[in-house]
Amino acid sequence: MTGDTVLKAVAKPWLKSYPAEVAAEIDPSRYGSVVEVLEEAFRNFAGREAAVCMDTSITFRQIDQLSQALGAWLQGKGLAKGARVALMMPNLPQYMVAIAAVLRAGYIVVNVNPLYTARELEHQLNDAGAEAIIVLENFARTLEEVIGKTQVKHVVLASMGDMLGFWKGLLVNFAVRHVKKMVPAFELSLDAGRTVTRFNMAIAEGTRMTLRRVDLRPDDVAFLQYTGGTTGVSKGATLLHRNVVANILQAEEWFKPTLAKVGDKQLVIVCALPLYHIFALTACYLFGARRGMKNLLIPNPRDIPGLIKSLQPHKINMFPAVNTLFNALANDADFARLDFSELVISNGGGMAVQKATAEKWLKITGCPVVEGYGLSETSPIATINRSDLADFTGTIGLPVPSTELSIRDDDGREVSMGEPGEICIRGPQVMAGYWNRPDETAKVMTADGFFKSGDVGVMDEGGYFRIVDRKKDMILVSGFNVYPTELEQVVNLHPGVLECAAVGVADAKSGEAVKLFVVKKDPSLAEEDLTEFCRENFTAYKRPKYIEFRDDLPKSNVGKILRRELRS
Repeated sequence: MTGDTVLKAVAKPWLKSYPAEVAAEIDPSRYGSVVEVLEEAFRNFAGREAAVCMDTSITFRQIDQLSQALGAWLQGKGLAKGARVALMMPNLPQYMVAIAAVLRAGYIVVNVNPLYTARELEHQLNDAGAEAIIVLENFARTLEEVIGKTQVKHVVLASMGDMLGFWKGLLVNFAVRHVKKMVPAFELSLDAGRTVTRFNMAIAEGTRMTLRRVDLRPDDVAFLQYTGGTTGVSKGATLLHRNVVANILQAEEWFKPTLAKVGDKQLVIVCALPLYHIFALTACYLFGARRGMKNLLIPNPRDIPGLIKSLQPHKINMFPAVNTLFNALANDADFARLDFSELVISNGGGMAVQKATAEKWLKITGCPVVEGYGLSETSPIATINRSDLADFTGTIGLPVPSTELSIRDDDGREVSMGEPGEICIRGPQVMAGYWNRPDETAKVMTADGFFKSGDVGVMDEGGYFRIVDRKKDMILVSGFNVYPTELEQVVNLHPGVLECAAVGVADAKSGEAVKLFVVKKDPSLAEEDLTEFCRENFTAYKRPKYIEFRDDLPKSNVGKILRRELRS
């Protein structure tokens, strides 16, 4: 888009539905980089616990000190400003230290799913051009398989034991005195020209160095956030410092009415979603740091008993999650026994929050699920429901401050109010494009600066948006459009259903037919029961032609049901 392009004006009916205390615009120019936001938090909340994980805590002061040391060590490797450093870890304090270190050193964070296969890891490291990686030793075998085919020259090997004694000792120079005595649990075999250093050794060496201040600008790249690859090969969303700063400030402005009620006390936020995912990265770590919150880091959220045990000692205030996690906890008797007296925000995203799940959650916790919407390409928050209202709307809410949404047809024209079309997003949180993929960027950016989400939605008169579905997930039955989310929302209301997913399958008569995959909550649930339930709730062409019961459904590492795997 050229500099003289005239941006199309968009009406903003959603502003009339805003809480009175929330401003229509934010000023992302208040901070020149994400580093400025983090360093302000380190100063303002130095003595507070920034995170708790497996009975070990770390303060904001310690993250400040440790990230300075690790950042200095990385600079000592001769990496140029803008070099890509991959981080491949579950939710551990080391991850929070590493993110701050990479950014403060002037480099770009490349978040990597630690459960990637060798093929997936090789693709991401090469696509990003990563020159260094910080990896938990549990996942280093995968790295060992592919590192010879990548540009990675420096490996920092972390272990679960890094937390023991090191941070409890409170002094960074503990590492200088004791780290050489530690016996590595795993050694990585590398080709000549590549180095491997233990995490604590890198910090120990870094304490004898000085972190050079880097002139970071708003348009410098902060993160390469790789998409899940649901629409093709995994691509790196290029998030600039100003994109991420904007989203932090947008979240802060949006939650202002609710946060004002709890005052200045330190809030506790549950970080069960993985930090390598944009939802947890922004909503838990960065927004949490901005507000001086304590993050309860959960390395393995699939271990529901372990997760509940981690929550027991705390009165939690914020709980970001996807529907799958909300549903699993809401159906666990031990979870219902926890103290929710101070829970004020339960924010859902990543996938549609089911009404049945939201109702169970509200009954147990007394805190409504506030559903929002966003993508890696939008840092991620684009819309969210009001946190000061108790009703579950079934929508994705209103555009956050300084954000515009436009519903458009396949020719790029805005559709009439209430008509479905592709959700297009414009705002300071929208990515600069896909990393080294101008052709892919051109496919998703409009001439007037909107990002085409690939999601089909509608807007009502109050400015609330509702997801109908992804374009590719739509099922075409005899020329009629069937949207899986609609089917799933209703079928999940059946008392015998734990969760479900609807997909289209080839059908000689109608082109496509609906197939429903169901996980039972009630073992006695029969196909006939669901057939009758669907007959009562759906017009003929929407009713599932096939129903298959399964013990579980395939999900991504953030709990999103993978319809594409069910289709195949």
